[in-house]
Amino acid sequence: MSITSDEVNFLVYRYLQESGFSHSAFTFGMESHISQSNINGTLVPPAALISILQKGLQYVEAEISINEDGTVFDGRPIESLSLVDAVMPDVVHTRQQAFRDKLAEQQKAISSSSSSAAQSHATNNGETSLNGEENGTHALHNHMEVMEVDSEVQIPTTVLRGHESEVFICAWNPVTDLLASGSGDSTARIWNLIENSSGGSTQLVLRHCIREGGQDVPSNKDVTSLDWNSDGTLLATGSYDGFARIWTKDGNLSSTLGQHKGPIFALKWNKKGNSILSAGVDKTTIIWDAQTGEAKQQFPFHSAPALDVDWQNNSTFASCSTDMCIHVCRLGSERPLKTFQGHTNEVNAIKWDPSGMLLASCSDDMTLKIWSMKQDTCVHNLEAHNKEIYTIKWSPTGTGSSNPNANMLLASASFDSTVRLWDVDRGVCIHTLTKHQEPVYSVAFSPDGKFLASGSFDKCVHIWDTLSGALVNSYRGTGGIFEFYFCISVFLNYIFSNFYVLL
Repeated sequence: MSITSDEVNFLVYRYLQESGFSHSAFTFGMESHISQSNINGTLVPPAALISILQKGLQYVEAEISINEDGTVFDGRPIESLSLVDAVMPDVVHTRQQAFRDKLAEQQKAISSSSSSAAQSHATNNGETSLNGEENGTHALHNHMEVMEVDSEVQIPTTVLRGHESEVFICAWNPVTDLLASGSGDSTARIWNLIENSSGGSTQLVLRHCIREGGQDVPSNKDVTSLDWNSDGTLLATGSYDGFARIWTKDGNLSSTLGQHKGPIFALKWNKKGNSILSAGVDKTTIIWDAQTGEAKQQFPFHSAPALDVDWQNNSTFASCSTDMCIHVCRLGSERPLKTFQGHTNEVNAIKWDPSGMLLASCSDDMTLKIWSMKQDTCVHNLEAHNKEIYTIKWSPTGTGSSNPNANMLLASASFDSTVRLWDVDRGVCIHTLTKHQEPVYSVAFSPDGKFLASGSFDKCVHIWDTLSGALVNSYRGTGGIFEFYFCISVFLNYIFSNFYVLL
């Protein structure tokens, strides 16, 4: 058996990625020189570190159950070991001795009362069967309660296979039934759902390559961001290799945008479709000319990596960073139009409301804040989550939306395993959605705003009624859910889990 530091570092790096700690993963990857290792990440299965730790824990438990002469004890240990217990020799020894003592007592009790035990067994045969039925029913009820759904709403599912590593990001084409997905296998893929329904070809593979020695070689870097332009003809992708790329919907590479000095964390088209906005670890944001592929302007205002961006209109945008600041900038302006400060930890995501009047932000400081260009301080400071807030989404309702007569809501997803729905006008939480058991990474509203979908690392997607807060339906996948979107043309859509996509 051999273990190298490169192997250990890679497994830790992948664990951080899979757990949603993308910024920690990047920092650890840089310090441990992951990119210089010879490990092919596409061959390493998800949850590899957890799997090897579980096997080690099982080995220690097996050791407790074995006599010094190599024979195996009958029965099982008193209780399962925790991971920390397993690395403490005193705890292991104490547990082993307790196990032996308990088995000795049981053996003594059996030998001294064998006749009465046999009589009791004969008398209680019927009761044993009845108790077994009760326990089975109880376990079934527990399972049913977790997956309790409204039978009137169904979720059809189709699995789209092809990716060779985790799928982190997705984007629906706004015009046709095309779905783009981005993965840790250094590819994006375009899935044609019309062809899929007729049994034909289902995917185009967009390989992200870099030039080395005069030839194109795979970058071996994650595709971190995806966005279609408004007419659905072009797809933009951002990667950990530091390049943004523009692809046609037929899968051909149109332009490579290379001015960032490190990974790209976010990338978005403006509504007009003539500009692309990107944010990177190099602390800058860039507006690109979509036609020429040239950088129109680079904005070096953050003092730490820029994590997210969002357009307010075709020339004005907001950006957030681990520096705890939010800048509102405009193409052609040499300084930010506005700088919002108030968060006390890194700002993970920002979103303009449908009217472009209010900006929402969420942070590792466990707060949501609502900002207006009309004032320097936040309009609302929303505090309710007790762990980091990973992402936020506005409902497609209210002023500026396609559902102007419906009330506008804001959804927040947190590492505290909850989703909250907020009435922003009043600044209050109206529903706390609590079915998830692990951090929640994605939320999405249905096109009419009547339903909210949430996806978590617990492998579950839940669908909620936004009016009542009731659970409508649930789906359980086979891996952590990183991204979730509603499609405009059908009720429910695609989720992304491990190496494949679910419809």
